[in-house]
Amino acid sequence: MPWIVENLWLIPAAPLAAALVGVHLGPARKKPAVALALVGQIIALLLSFCALAHALKIGPGGDPLFHNFTWFSFGDQTLEIGWLLDPLTAAMLVMVTFVGTCIFVFSHGYMDEDANKSRFFAYLSFFSAAMLGLLVSNSLLILFVCWELVGLASYLLIGFWIHKPSAASAAKKAFITTRIGDIGFLLGIVWIFGDTGTLLFYADGDAGCLQAGLAMMGASTTFVALLLFCGAIGKSGQFPLHVWLPDAMEGPTPVSALIHAATMVTAGIFLVARAFPIFEYPYTGFPHPETPALDIVVWTGVTTAIIAAFIAIAQDDIKRILAYSTVSQLGLMMVSLGVGGVMAGIMHLLAHGFFKALLFLGSGSIIHGCHDEQNIRKMGGLRKLMPVTFITYAIGMLALSGVPLFFAGAWTKEEILHNTHGWHGMGGHIPHYLMMLGAVLTALYMTRQMIFVFFGDKREAANHAHESTKVMTIPLVVLAVCTVLGSIILTPAWPALLHFLEGEALKLDFGKLAKAAPSIGTAFLLSGLGIGLGIFIYRGHGATDPLEQKQPRLFRMLERKFWIDEFYAKTVLAWTTLAAQASDWMDRYIWGGLARLVGGIGKAFAWLAAAFDEQGVNPIASLGADLTKDLGQQVSRWHSGKIQVYLGIIAAAVLFLLLIIVWLPS
Repeated sequence: MPWIVENLWLIPAAPLAAALVGVHLGPARKKPAVALALVGQIIALLLSFCALAHALKIGPGGDPLFHNFTWFSFGDQTLEIGWLLDPLTAAMLVMVTFVGTCIFVFSHGYMDEDANKSRFFAYLSFFSAAMLGLLVSNSLLILFVCWELVGLASYLLIGFWIHKPSAASAAKKAFITTRIGDIGFLLGIVWIFGDTGTLLFYADGDAGCLQAGLAMMGASTTFVALLLFCGAIGKSGQFPLHVWLPDAMEGPTPVSALIHAATMVTAGIFLVARAFPIFEYPYTGFPHPETPALDIVVWTGVTTAIIAAFIAIAQDDIKRILAYSTVSQLGLMMVSLGVGGVMAGIMHLLAHGFFKALLFLGSGSIIHGCHDEQNIRKMGGLRKLMPVTFITYAIGMLALSGVPLFFAGAWTKEEILHNTHGWHGMGGHIPHYLMMLGAVLTALYMTRQMIFVFFGDKREAANHAHESTKVMTIPLVVLAVCTVLGSIILTPAWPALLHFLEGEALKLDFGKLAKAAPSIGTAFLLSGLGIGLGIFIYRGHGATDPLEQKQPRLFRMLERKFWIDEFYAKTVLAWTTLAAQASDWMDRYIWGGLARLVGGIGKAFAWLAAAFDEQGVNPIASLGADLTKDLGQQVSRWHSGKIQVYLGIIAAAVLFLLLIIVWLPS
């Protein structure tokens, strides 16, 4: 077995060690903390490339490489865990470590003035380690442990600027919301272990819980899949648990990039892809075997993608627009998984990791250059003031909008749309057409953002704007180059990544490129329609929004995010508050009253006992003591040691006896 498979744990261990050491470095030791975090991340990156090299050797149709060992035994049960290396793991490892390294370098410049820079980099390393541990796990148990550590790391980083009430609130919101989904995930894991006796994905002698375990779970497989999907809904910000993801923008911009591009939100997509055999297992409870779990996955993704795309049109915060873009793209990935295009969804996830990191870091450069201003209506004209940021940001915008040929996002979107068109599940072709609408909306709101930020006249935030330092712009250039080069390995003529993920031989297929021509034309049409609408609507309007002027009610609804947060506040939060108040009232007046009653009864008995003791027992005891004392004093006088006293006593006794004798009857 290759050494890297047995030692895959070293990949998350490197940044974890950096985190454990870095968290103990004080605020004054910024440079050692940054160097330590970068070394840990680079080691993980190099080891990930080694893992990729070994995964490439697996070959067409090869079995995944794994290394399992016994963690502990209880009774006749043995719990095994292990590491897994397959094309999915290898590709995800390289993307997470490479994008993460770029974000780490960018953070060095972005957080340069922050007093807690050392702690920030320790948290970043911890975040990276948790995500990497999740990726290499061959056990649902270790995956879940790392899953929860990812949630903890996100809580620490979203609320890093804890002095801001909004950041503290956002961190709690993210942590609690994702825990709701994780409850279902945990129940699914317990169910799987109860039915199969294992949590391994792959094992020696059988196929683990993903293959051999399916027959043992039977009809319950669908319900297990839906429980696992609950975790994915929370982590990947799917409707209705998507509300935490935009608020996560309260953290530093590099954190937003790490969450939205390389870690956390991708975990839910990865989970569904890893456990896909459970999701596609037919449910025999219907007259004909169906896969209702996949129907739910598809429509959850569709709902998420469309709602988020519409909301993004009316947002003014540059990071919040990108956040809703992430929510929408994650919905698109879920749709791809649900229709059976697992590898197409993973390819879009990988491509999205690069260009979304580029966009978030680009937004960080803009915010830094505009002195912490995030409102796009206060910017304008930045293309000349920040040329590097403008060019790289434009590349990311075109990739996200799905412009074909030179931008990676176009090929993956085309593949997903192709898969949705061939789906025959619930709703027929409706998801396909809705995803086409989502593609148009994506190009529209990204064009709106570009016009407000980079074109038109300079507004107040742009008056003193400046280009960022090289330590911030170099990662932007690297990610932009990767975004363009990604189109090469994603092109239908040589779909190297698709062949690798599906375990097929790498080969050129120009015939497939010819067959993809209509789809490419559709991609051009959709992205062109969105960009054209954006230019037509927003060009020349300065800081005003035409949609807000012409459709104020519609704009208000989109700006307020369909009032979903307000709905939760009036229902879930209100009910929770009411339940908490009821519990508090019961605790104070019912259970507390009972406790006070029992305490009062105890006090009453104690008072009675004290009164009986003081008024009854004590006086009697005191009287006996006094009598004994007096008697003792009298007796002590008789034992004075004087002979005349003793003779007097004897004389008195003799006299007393004589009197008795005289007076006794004869």
